[in-house]
Amino acid sequence: MTEPARTATTRRRFLQGAGLAATAGLAGCLGGAGGSGLDELNVAYMPIYPDMQYFVMQEEEMFDELSVPVSGKKFSDGPSIVQASAKGDFDVMMFGIVPAMIIMDKGIPAKITAANIQNAMEILATDEFAAMWDEHGKEAFAKFEQEKGRKFTFGTFPPGSVPDILLRYWIQNTLGLDPESDVNIKGLGGAAAVQQALLSNNVDGTSIMEPVPTVIEANDAPFQAIDWAGDFMPGQPAAVTLMHDRLREENREVASEFVRLHQEATQFVADNPDTAAQHASTVIGESALPVETARTALDSRAADFITDPHQIESGAKIFSEYAQTLGKTEAQLSVDEMFDYGIYDSL
Repeated sequence: MTEPARTATTRRRFLQGAGLAATAGLAGCLGGAGGSGLDELNVAYMPIYPDMQYFVMQEEEMFDELSVPVSGKKFSDGPSIVQASAKGDFDVMMFGIVPAMIIMDKGIPAKITAANIQNAMEILATDEFAAMWDEHGKEAFAKFEQEKGRKFTFGTFPPGSVPDILLRYWIQNTLGLDPESDVNIKGLGGAAAVQQALLSNNVDGTSIMEPVPTVIEANDAPFQAIDWAGDFMPGQPAAVTLMHDRLREENREVASEFVRLHQEATQFVADNPDTAAQHASTVIGESALPVETARTALDSRAADFITDPHQIESGAKIFSEYAQTLGKTEAQLSVDEMFDYGIYDSL
């Protein structure tokens, strides 16, 4: 059923490629991309659902449309990309907005040129607590502690990560509670660790992105969503596309074409969800993300893939404040320090 879409896309790519080749040639004549000596585009990415655009661009061979070859390198977590970026190895980094802020805070010349996804986090809790939540609202946490003799325990990504900051914001700013004293927050590691903790009932809840909620539901684990970032922080940032200045400023034509392909990949996900799910499974690994799970997760409200960086501006301000408060960055980065809207706006 998805093959005709692939064929049509490939035919369209051929026609687009001819135009892009002419554009690349003109840029070279004008001393654009070719004139600054960019021989290869090095991309760092993570095998996580919010990096869906990378999976599509790679598997649909969109990178062939660029005037320079692309070399992608997979990293298991954001801190590893931060460490590698300190050496200036990468032109494009696709990962969480918090490690992106850390890179910018360290003085590495880079800015966000595209968002990958928004409103990506679900707040999950046990079915038992969800019933208490429906009846008592935020007072359910005190009632839980009174009945259980312990605080409600959230298990999520490490402190200062996107899921962790989103959770702390929800507890403090939405509920008016104290994330340090009213609940217990445990940093468990990545998505696999959080998923295992939920399936083994080792935590009472989490803040997590797809496809974990879909996996939990598919396994009939006793958890359900009690809130969603789209309701209490519209435009919540998660994964972003960060560009080094040597690409963003010195090779503006190539940077623009990359963001254009990113936008096309976003549209591809909306138009061809079956194929996009297959691509995600292929790149992440079918054992970690079966095609069926990837496809079901695409129907989630938390699978809101975008390209427009303007849409996450308000949430980025909040995350910047929390990143500084939690000691992840030395300074609270401003919108101008974080974003380059010019490339997207020029499309």
